[in-house]
Amino acid sequence: MGVALQSLPSFLPYTPSELSLSSPSLPSPAPPLSLFPYRRSSARSTPPDLVISASRRSSPRLCASTNFSSSLDSGLSTELDAVSNFSEIVPDTVIFDDFERFPPTAATVSSSLLLGISGLPDTIFKSAIDTALADSECVAVADPAVRLSCFFNKALVNVGADLAELVPGRVSTEVDARLAYDTRGIIRKVHDLMKLYNDVNVPSERLLFKIPSTWQGIEASRALELEGIQTHLTFIYSFAQAAAAAQAGASVIQIFVGRIRDWARNHYGDPEIEAAVRRGDDPGLALVTKSYNYIHKYGHKSRLMVAAVRNKQDLFSLLGVDYIIAPLKVLQSLKESITSPDEKYAFVRRLSPQSAVAYDFKEEELVKWDQRSLASAMGPAAVELLAAGLDGYVNQAKRVEEFFGKVWPPPNV
Repeated sequence: MGVALQSLPSFLPYTPSELSLSSPSLPSPAPPLSLFPYRRSSARSTPPDLVISASRRSSPRLCASTNFSSSLDSGLSTELDAVSNFSEIVPDTVIFDDFERFPPTAATVSSSLLLGISGLPDTIFKSAIDTALADSECVAVADPAVRLSCFFNKALVNVGADLAELVPGRVSTEVDARLAYDTRGIIRKVHDLMKLYNDVNVPSERLLFKIPSTWQGIEASRALELEGIQTHLTFIYSFAQAAAAAQAGASVIQIFVGRIRDWARNHYGDPEIEAAVRRGDDPGLALVTKSYNYIHKYGHKSRLMVAAVRNKQDLFSLLGVDYIIAPLKVLQSLKESITSPDEKYAFVRRLSPQSAVAYDFKEEELVKWDQRSLASAMGPAAVELLAAGLDGYVNQAKRVEEFFGKVWPPPNV
């Protein structure tokens, strides 16, 4: 019998509202501001207020530290300064938020973002969509469905190119979730998007492509990484998915800790989650710890990103993971919390490559994952949460195409 999880241990923090599935969230390895010279040379003009110059970035840079000590420089004065010494903190922000308070270090362009831009005509990104809808190649396509797909691709890339001028790190572009179970379709779509980015002079090292972590998505990631194209595997809710993604060589692996916790509050019957609960662990945080240790113990190149962080305690428990996507209210609380010199030493790195070496894995967890073993190892939580994520992305993509179908042709076409 499964352990009923409706009444979980007190380690589970309170649950604010869920974060958006597609808020810009891509981390980068904190590249220097010298990345800003990468400027596009394209036919369309960039609004003069689009580029945030280095001089305007008054907030401290948030970057991962290679210092594994818990000691912090005496000059740091806030909790945000302290935690930034251990992990790269990525603001979970969209284009409508205050870039001055928390300048985004990286970004994601998605169907959800396109809908947001389309609903706010005054945004600096509106011209990117207007330009896509006026693209001569797309306009010349006779098949309405293919034409809408062309508009969609152009809009993603136009907005992604503008975001690449806004942030110092990488821009991740969502791959159509309707292709989640089509390896060749995913690869073709990424090639199409990459060509469009090349056409507007966005270098490949500034790009990631966000792919759902189905087996077909993992296989597409493997093939693309072999070509030198960086991938970002998302919707990972089980260790089997994380390990398979690491074996595939995905550049970034994303785990949603809060969503796993939410599932555990209202369901039972998932062996992986129940094992964590029996140990007194938060199941989402336990998955991050296990995945991080696997990646670092066995020398995989993947970087681990954590999303759906609900509160400061979540963040403190994750210190040392490569990237933490934090909502603005958590960042604001960290920024407003002043630490004395003694208190700074209370921040401890929870995850490190050194501690990963000591982590013990079961023999069955060290297999070379394939489609059958992955399907067998994914519990009901991973299956249901993956399906829910895909449904959300598919619905958003359909809404974008429906919107484009209503507004095209624009008045000037």
